[in-house]
Amino acid sequence: MFKKLFGIFRIQKEERTAATVALLVFIILNALNVARYFSALSGVDNNTWAKFIKGWHISGFDPITYSVITKWSIGYNIYRHPLLPYFVWPFSKLNESITALTGTNFAIIITACILVFCDFYAYIFLNRIFREIIGVRAGEGHVLSALTFSFAYIMLSTLVPDHFCPSMFCLVLTLYLCGLKLQRGRALNWWQTVLMFFFTAGISLNNGLKVFLAALVTRGRRFFRPGYLVVAVLLPSALIWGSARWSYKEFVWPKEVQRKERKERAQERQLERIKRHVLDTIKSKDSASVAIVMDSVKARIERKRELRKTMSAAYKHTGKPMAKGEFMRWTDITTSRTDVAIESLFGEGIMLHEDYLLGDVLVNRPVIVHYRNWGNYIVEAFLVGLFLVGVWCGRRSRFLWTAMSFFLMDMALHIGLGFGINEVFIMSAHYLFVLPVAMAFALKAMPEVWRRRLTVTLAVVTAYLWIWNTTLLVEYLYFI
Repeated sequence: MFKKLFGIFRIQKEERTAATVALLVFIILNALNVARYFSALSGVDNNTWAKFIKGWHISGFDPITYSVITKWSIGYNIYRHPLLPYFVWPFSKLNESITALTGTNFAIIITACILVFCDFYAYIFLNRIFREIIGVRAGEGHVLSALTFSFAYIMLSTLVPDHFCPSMFCLVLTLYLCGLKLQRGRALNWWQTVLMFFFTAGISLNNGLKVFLAALVTRGRRFFRPGYLVVAVLLPSALIWGSARWSYKEFVWPKEVQRKERKERAQERQLERIKRHVLDTIKSKDSASVAIVMDSVKARIERKRELRKTMSAAYKHTGKPMAKGEFMRWTDITTSRTDVAIESLFGEGIMLHEDYLLGDVLVNRPVIVHYRNWGNYIVEAFLVGLFLVGVWCGRRSRFLWTAMSFFLMDMALHIGLGFGINEVFIMSAHYLFVLPVAMAFALKAMPEVWRRRLTVTLAVVTAYLWIWNTTLLVEYLYFI
């Protein structure tokens, strides 16, 4: 069982040249980030979350992994990333040993090594999807693979210390395994479903649902068999959720209580100082008079606090939620879906904007940023149009609809409900790889002459995107 599972990681002879080139590209991309930030983040003194936030910044990505590897903690939002802290734990222990020997924090380099592994195998499995599952020619597969990683926020995900590239690796691997199963007329069995769900949902809980979607497509009605449903779906889901609840109770809740107590004590000290000042100012010990003045002061403090909140970028750039509640408060019904689709979903996700370059929506970037020239919109329209043509050409393919179920789930979540819609491009690695998958079906359906022309056009667009996005990335890292 395990020999078969790990056998798919062996690089095939015909893949070696392209794999070597891809590996070098991913190493160079990560080297850009390491070279820029290593000196600022490699110290061993005061390596706190605040230091990483202050010392590292690319768009809205978070340097949580640097913090967790430096000094292990839950770090991530445990309900969104229920097992990710535990996946990172061995690397944290490795970094502790290296730091003790060298006096240098190697968290940024260890993270880069993890990312290069995920980058590399995401590329390998995606390339196999094009060649082995969809059946395009080797050259076409290389163009489509290069196109995928030329997309701005997939490219960024290959080098930033966030969870998106590991998530993409798991999703592409799941898609590849499903493709093999569909080719052979088989279905994901219970242990394959559990294993893929364990890693995919452990890294990002909502992506775990995509594993179940893939299993549903490959198994059909057999998905609902009681034995499979209990062992492969309900039990793993309960264990993941139970693990998140336990982690929150044991690690997160005590710290939240401590923070709340510290905040309350600070507020009490502030009010005590204000009270002493009021007593000195009004020269009266009458409790009623003091209470009136204190209420007035408290009201002014609350108004200032509320004003600071409403003036913050996070408040201004967050739309009105559909309802109040633990999860529904993250929804958004007011942000324009059309503008987001053009400028963020298929815009910033594919091509970086020159204005507010890699800015953070929660700090200094508007939700909607426009390109300076129409050339960018033409490229975007071409890619989206070809994607839609590919969906039509592959509309009878169960494999394409497996991939599309991944895409449509994210669209329902981000565009439908509005979760994270103000910076939807951040999540590009979760769904943009589906675009070239659909394009491969368009290539297969074309007459030979048009197929060659379309491949050349895609190669030109791919080169353009690599030049455009890497140039702006280097500009941001080293010249701004």
